[in-house]
Amino acid sequence: MRVEDLLAFYRSDPRAQMLRRTWEQASAKTELKGIVGSATALLAAACVDVELEQAAASEPRASHLFILDDKESAAYLLNDLEQLLGKRQHVLFFPRSARVPYQEEVTENANIAMRAEVLNEINRAQSGLVIVTFAEAIAEQVISRRELSKQTFTLSLGESYTLDFLDEVFIEYGFQKVDFVYEPGHYAIRGGIVDVFSFSFDHPYRIEFFGDEVESIRKFNPINQLSINKMTRAVIVPNVGDRNLHETVEPIFNFIPGNTRIWMTDANRCEKHLEKAMERAESAFERVSDQMAFTPPSDLFIGPQNFKRLIEPFHVQEFDGGTSFPERVVIAWDMIPQPSFNKNFDLITSNLQGNHRQGYHNVIVAGQATQIERLHDIFADRQEEVPHQPIPLELSAGFVDKDLKLLVYTDHELFERYHRFRLKDGFQKNKQALTLKELMALQPGDFVVHIDHGIGEFSGLQKIEVNGKEQEAIRLTYKGGDVLYVNIHSLHRISKYTSKEGTKPKISKLGTGAWAATKAKTKTRVKELAFDLLKLYAQRKQAEGIAFSPDNYMLHELEASFMFEETPDQHAAIEAVKRDMEKPIPMDRLVCGDVGFGKTEVAIRAAFKAAADGKQVAVLVPTTILSMQHFRSFARRLRDFPVTVDYINRFKTGKALTETIQNLEAGKVDILIGTHALVGKRVKFKDLGLLIIDEEQKFGVAVKDKLKMLRANVDTLTLTATPIPRTLQFSLMGARDLSTIATPPPNRQPVETTIAPFQEEIIRDAISYEVSRGGQVYFVNNRVKNIQEVAGMITRLVPEARVGIGHGQMDGKQLEDVMARFIEGSFDVLVATTIIESGIDISNANTMIINDAHQFGLSDLHQLRGRVGRSNKKAFCYLLAPPMSVLPDESRKRLQAIEQFSDLGSGIQIAMRDLDIRGAGDLLGGEQSGFISELGFDMYQKILSEAVRELKEESFKELFEEDRKADRRYVSEASIETDFTLLIPDHYVNDIPERIALYRELDDLDKEADLSEFKARLEDRFGPLPQETEDLIDTIRLRWLAEFLGMEKIVLKSGKLIAAFISNQESAFYQEATFNRILEYLKHHARDTKMYQRNGGLRMSIEGIQTPLAALRVMEDIAGIQAAEAAPDFKQPAS
Repeated sequence: MRVEDLLAFYRSDPRAQMLRRTWEQASAKTELKGIVGSATALLAAACVDVELEQAAASEPRASHLFILDDKESAAYLLNDLEQLLGKRQHVLFFPRSARVPYQEEVTENANIAMRAEVLNEINRAQSGLVIVTFAEAIAEQVISRRELSKQTFTLSLGESYTLDFLDEVFIEYGFQKVDFVYEPGHYAIRGGIVDVFSFSFDHPYRIEFFGDEVESIRKFNPINQLSINKMTRAVIVPNVGDRNLHETVEPIFNFIPGNTRIWMTDANRCEKHLEKAMERAESAFERVSDQMAFTPPSDLFIGPQNFKRLIEPFHVQEFDGGTSFPERVVIAWDMIPQPSFNKNFDLITSNLQGNHRQGYHNVIVAGQATQIERLHDIFADRQEEVPHQPIPLELSAGFVDKDLKLLVYTDHELFERYHRFRLKDGFQKNKQALTLKELMALQPGDFVVHIDHGIGEFSGLQKIEVNGKEQEAIRLTYKGGDVLYVNIHSLHRISKYTSKEGTKPKISKLGTGAWAATKAKTKTRVKELAFDLLKLYAQRKQAEGIAFSPDNYMLHELEASFMFEETPDQHAAIEAVKRDMEKPIPMDRLVCGDVGFGKTEVAIRAAFKAAADGKQVAVLVPTTILSMQHFRSFARRLRDFPVTVDYINRFKTGKALTETIQNLEAGKVDILIGTHALVGKRVKFKDLGLLIIDEEQKFGVAVKDKLKMLRANVDTLTLTATPIPRTLQFSLMGARDLSTIATPPPNRQPVETTIAPFQEEIIRDAISYEVSRGGQVYFVNNRVKNIQEVAGMITRLVPEARVGIGHGQMDGKQLEDVMARFIEGSFDVLVATTIIESGIDISNANTMIINDAHQFGLSDLHQLRGRVGRSNKKAFCYLLAPPMSVLPDESRKRLQAIEQFSDLGSGIQIAMRDLDIRGAGDLLGGEQSGFISELGFDMYQKILSEAVRELKEESFKELFEEDRKADRRYVSEASIETDFTLLIPDHYVNDIPERIALYRELDDLDKEADLSEFKARLEDRFGPLPQETEDLIDTIRLRWLAEFLGMEKIVLKSGKLIAAFISNQESAFYQEATFNRILEYLKHHARDTKMYQRNGGLRMSIEGIQTPLAALRVMEDIAGIQAAEAAPDFKQPAS
């Protein structure tokens, strides 16, 4: 069955035909009685479909306006309509402009842009629109039609304007001039290119001028600043919410076409919502200090008393129990909502079979193909016929239509999963991309590590002359004022110094051996560490383990009942664990993922797979609280399956403990969860098959040694929330199988994050709201000294809240008891220091208030915030800090970053280097942390990768023979010296941080496609490439070829190319076919090519090289391949 077939039921339904007939009478009012779930959306979509088919060219098509009670229900209906109507009809969303009236700073530009889009569409199209909104959004009046037409400015190809004129127009419209355009109301002028973000579109315009004439108009993506498509004109709509731009406002009902059909839940209820909106606006207006500067609410909002008069001329349908109009036509539906089956598949099966026998059409809709497959597998495993027709479609609520004998069930209700609505996420991503850019950018005064010379201070870009040609270099200052210029081809040899937040490095002195000695010492120790890891890996590959059997139907059932949608990462991790368990060698897999990314689910499935094969599972956790939490999670997920879950920790003593230990030895306990007591002498397993360790780095040496004994032949799965940096993963990949879960569950709502001053009313409102909806609050106060005062203040502000206190200076047991009581819900607010950061998951705590947030590091804030928003309730995080204007730059950037990255795992990882560093320190031990501080993180990673590579080639050659054959390179990094003019000129890109960012990006590229994309992006943003930038791009290709040909260094000076080959004379490279090719070339080009020895190394010189392109062609000739094929990331096309 397809979506069209589902719609066909309601196109031919007599009740739908009756509704369409009422529209033939002027301003008829109808009650759609008994219609439930997504049936309203199906009915509306079927009506729109009929109108689309019947639309006569002469008669304008009717529009439809849906008014719901609140934003959430409006969003669900919007998603249903989008799914059902597809590309045939664009569905618009009309939001409110701000959360709080009269607070300009919380007006959301994204919302204003969506409002402008709707008004602009009505103004332009005049008919056939489908708009979804809610009571609070229509409460605000809108700019009048005439005003909007007058204020809209259109530019077309071939017209002429001076840039000064455009500058004036944008200023008049209240637009803001910026370097990079990322949200509505921004514009930028660079040379002959104007970027402008109008208030009614998703993407900004890029307008290119030739003199004063408009030569091209394109829309572009603000994240990567690349053009998307060409346009013939640009329509610039001003901020429709800006009261200074227009004198007259009117209700939205005056703006919409006269033939609009209005669908609403209940007109009386809507009236009450409008009343509330007016009250909120009035109380906000009273708090405004300068009332003269603002328009009073009565002029800005629709008075509830006028509402019914405004909708009187329209056709109105009420569909959610509304009976507001005495003179209404009643159309009755005999429907019930989708029944609740509590994930019981016996009930679901018998329900579907029974309905089928009564002649019902059974339809199951699911947004994800994997869910449809799962359902199929579960039904197939039951080995009985379950008649149903799946449709890949996402609807918000299922229903049973008894008249049509149609049943539509949604997968998320069958499995009791949370179903998230999706709205345009505004311009967050554009902002995030920019914030990241700021955080990653090199600023003068930053510490920088040079691989050969150590730690210096970055002091900007500088033009230097080489043989009379101009080049650009990065200037570094070292101890004693020494200066080092780093060529832009060697940018990969420097990196921004990153270590634990707040630690300042020791600046190196040029010309001494100190830096080299530090590097050498680190390398020796790192090599020892890597050797042990690789040795363990080699032993494991030879050991005998347990091969578990493939998945059975019970595991399918467990998987399908997972409350969230699986993320691709999570799915990959689960599949990898299952594959490892089915192999005869012992598993040793590390699953690494941020808080709340679903690592526990991976563990539960692995544990269940082992238990289903009759093996026992041990789950080891670092703290008592965590053991209770895991016990609850495992027991809850596995309660419908034949497995026994138990726990041991200090809360279980005496008789109960003895009983658990006896049951374990007798094989009556399948899964045992516990703290280090698990590895105690008394605990004996009957048949242990899987060991799961949570946060291994938090255990002491003694526990780790006992684990080694347990681990020998048992499958081991380790979970950690400490992020392991990608580069470290690659270097340690050889030593341990690793899965990373980097994406959050898609149905999780982002945590709404607000930066606010420390004000009692903000704290009071936040706590009262959370407590009123039955939730709990964390209040983080990192000073133990005044923690009692803070708790007292909360009790004074919110007398009904029960307040508890927890901090690190309390006795361990006492602290655990406080935490346990909070988890059980004995109090509503926990005032604590950052101890709540580590691993506690309380799904009922959904508001977090962090005092003095500006004093925390980025990663601390991120991890603290990860404690809330763990369920399907909307969560809030308040960062209390002084005003932005008085904060130092670093703190301001940190707070803004955390506020913008409100989605879990939303790319913030890139900026959170200090978390990576912590992760590396935890993973590799304390001594290594010291090296990381001395060398900076990137440098340390380079040394580690080098050490692992050497070990793979020397001590573990046989084990990694395959990898070595696959890698065709003997040189990992070739350096280039040249006297050509290679740079991005100032007149082309005049913003210095942007130029440095481009140099760094270019220097890191390692495949042809990326290089071409980089070039296209430059041309798109800044115009045609200057020759010196073309040449600069060619030198990157030259470097790839040099590395492929075993050259460690290339010098291009005075019309000559000199190459230095691998300095290690014993290298296998000299026996390879590549080196024979070079000798072959030498034979045929003896006139201008020479090979000779210099300082114990082999050199080659080639005469007559006048341009970088000429050098490139010669090198391609020697290699016998194109530069693109020599790229480090080149993949041979499949034959």
